Amino acid sequence: MRPWSRSRKRDKDTSVKRESESGTKDGLILTHGAGANCRTQLLVALAEAFAEAGMFVLRCDSPYRQSSPHGPPKPGSAERDREGLRNAVLAMRDLAHGRIFLGGHSYGGRQSTMLAASAPDLVEGLLLLSYPLHPPRKLEQLRTQHFPQLRTPALFVQGTRDPFGSEEELTEAVGLIPARTSLLFLAGAGHDLKVGKSVAATLPAQLLERFAGFFGGV
Repeated sequence: MRPWSRSRKRDKDTSVKRESESGTKDGLILTHGAGANCRTQLLVALAEAFAEAGMFVLRCDSPYRQSSPHGPPKPGSAERDREGLRNAVLAMRDLAHGRIFLGGHSYGGRQSTMLAASAPDLVEGLLLLSYPLHPPRKLEQLRTQHFPQLRTPALFVQGTRDPFGSEEELTEAVGLIPARTSLLFLAGAGHDLKVGKSVAATLPAQLLERFAGFFGGV
């Protein structure tokens, strides 16, 4: 998985190396939803906010996206995508010697949960944006089979108008997870976490506050 690092400070390689040697920085890896890439408005806005707060942030394209610039994941690509996430975590350990957090939007968040369920010591926490609980209008096709094995603390962020999972459905499903969890619902937001045509300007600050409160600082 090829990583990109973005922050408003535009750190050069030399400064990144110096900061990582201090051993005090936490790291966050974010990946995208099906059909998107790591340059979406949502991931850019959150990556910049977390970087400004003092974390190393990697925005990553999944292996399926590296293989093809457009379209959804191909059947059978999920295992390779999870291995790409594992490689991104290993790459982050060369930068951040503090805690490592993993997550992403929709498909990226789902693959993160599946990886963490199979490797509970891989990361310290999960940030899950618009978890795709089920396909739209197919409530019986729940994507929760691995939830009882998930022992990594997880923060879920969901719009109240998300067709992939309602507030009630997600609240019930998260009850299957034995790890600590927290749910942040955004009023009026859809699956893309946009209200209207853009990501709410207050979302990064709101999410940072909830993240710090749940995981114990940024």
